[in-house]
Amino acid sequence: MVGFEFDAQGWLIRGGRRAPSPHADDRPNNALVDLVVIHNISLPSGCFEGSAVEDLFLGRLDCTADPTFADLKGLRVSAHFFVRRSGEVVQFVGLHGRAWHAGVSEFQGRAACNDFSLGIELEGTDDLPYAAIQLSRTADLLAAARDCISSLRWIVGHSDIAPGRKTDPGPSFPWPVMLENLKERGCLLTRPST
Repeated sequence: MVGFEFDAQGWLIRGGRRAPSPHADDRPNNALVDLVVIHNISLPSGCFEGSAVEDLFLGRLDCTADPTFADLKGLRVSAHFFVRRSGEVVQFVGLHGRAWHAGVSEFQGRAACNDFSLGIELEGTDDLPYAAIQLSRTADLLAAARDCISSLRWIVGHSDIAPGRKTDPGPSFPWPVMLENLKERGCLLTRPST
């Protein structure tokens, strides 16, 4: 697979596909981006094909296409990246922009994690194993992102910053594998004790 490379605005020029989301804005001035938030998503849940996730992040999801989509009507959400089970990477928001992925959240006493984090959605569910290629590609992506944002230091799950409200990436997410993959790439992100 091809490695990742970003332009000066933080958009992929190699390794993935761009699909700019309208559900993003500017970070606050002087925001120190030091956090990576891992999520999972599949629409419908457990369906790992089709364009529904991309359509959601681009604001064009047909909420009548599946009964489970009804609650998504009017939802304005995005992530910086979506990593499919095949290893394909889609970028929705530039590294320097604020993606709307975390919602009401807090990390180490700081609220509004969207202000200072990168959001990565993995195609999956809380209870199914993730694909090895996904984990490898996510580690490659994070190593390249850290070359652009040297302040990146922490990696957490959505459930860590929104406990009681969110459960992803779920008990099936192999944190030791992800941390080892990152270490092998010289990307020493830390998972705080929870």
